[in-house]
Amino acid sequence: MSRARVARRIAAGAAYGGGGIGLLGAATVGVVLAEVQLAKRTVGNGHVDPPRADGRYGGAFAAEAARPTHAEPVRFAMLGDSTAAGQGVHRARQTPAALLASGLAAVAERPVDLRNVALPGAQSDDLDRQVTLILSDPSWVPDVCVIMIGANDVTHRMPPTRSVRHLSSAVRRLRTAGSEVVVGTCPDLGTVENVYQPLRWLARRVSRQLAAAQTIGVVEQGGRTVSLGDLLGPEFAAHPRELFGPDRYHPSAEGYATAAMAVLPTLCAALGLWPEEDRPDVSRREGFLPVARAAAQAASEGGTEVTAAMPTGPRGPWALLKRRRRRRIHTPSPTSPLPH
Repeated sequence: MSRARVARRIAAGAAYGGGGIGLLGAATVGVVLAEVQLAKRTVGNGHVDPPRADGRYGGAFAAEAARPTHAEPVRFAMLGDSTAAGQGVHRARQTPAALLASGLAAVAERPVDLRNVALPGAQSDDLDRQVTLILSDPSWVPDVCVIMIGANDVTHRMPPTRSVRHLSSAVRRLRTAGSEVVVGTCPDLGTVENVYQPLRWLARRVSRQLAAAQTIGVVEQGGRTVSLGDLLGPEFAAHPRELFGPDRYHPSAEGYATAAMAVLPTLCAALGLWPEEDRPDVSRREGFLPVARAAAQAASEGGTEVTAAMPTGPRGPWALLKRRRRRRIHTPSPTSPLPH
């Protein structure tokens, strides 16, 4: 069965209450073995909590923001698991949330207020708590949110329909509150060191299948996705010592910067800050596709964005698949802490 068809079935099961659709069917035993292999990593054994990066970024624009005629700071929230929290680095400025806040401030030419509620070890069912926390202050509703989630769902064998259901619900709640939402889909677990064939192949296939199903669920709720799997795959495989952190599982500072550079253009586009072309760039293999096909392609091609296009078509909703050019991000520093 094609990845697009399986992803469509998982997303449908998530939307209509199904829970028993597997990712690989007869290969489930192999997935369990992959989980055992991944569990041998040192993650969670004496690890240091990720640094807190909450605060205001874009100090160069802070004085301008104080003027009555100037726009308010952009409110930016980060949700998800250890990758969103920045597990594995020691400085707040090295976390993906801080990198994205700094890049967003530079593009918007406005300060950015960042709040990060991501939790190391979180699975998609924790997103309900995280969204509630973010929306608990009526005076601070985020303009845009980034969610990075999915790896722990795979390693803990959460049914994919349940995983997508929780993510879709989180996106729907944030969109209803008025926030734009960008989701970095499930990373490629086949890049983790010491996961050998055939477990590497199985881990990669399961990761990408969940990423495709996540994309369908997110786009149907009005969010955008950016594929991290294939983007990190070749680069991390070629330079594991540089792009993985000391635990050989989480990204290093350079790895997080690689991921942030892929997400930033979509983050800016969600707020109308990125130049948009009238037509998809055919030379970059962009175009309109049925959402399931777009999701399947994006899962295999890192840095690929999928966003809603036409609501109906001969094969259901359609989406726009884009391959935005990356923008290098400079190491940021917060100018002031946010009140809690």
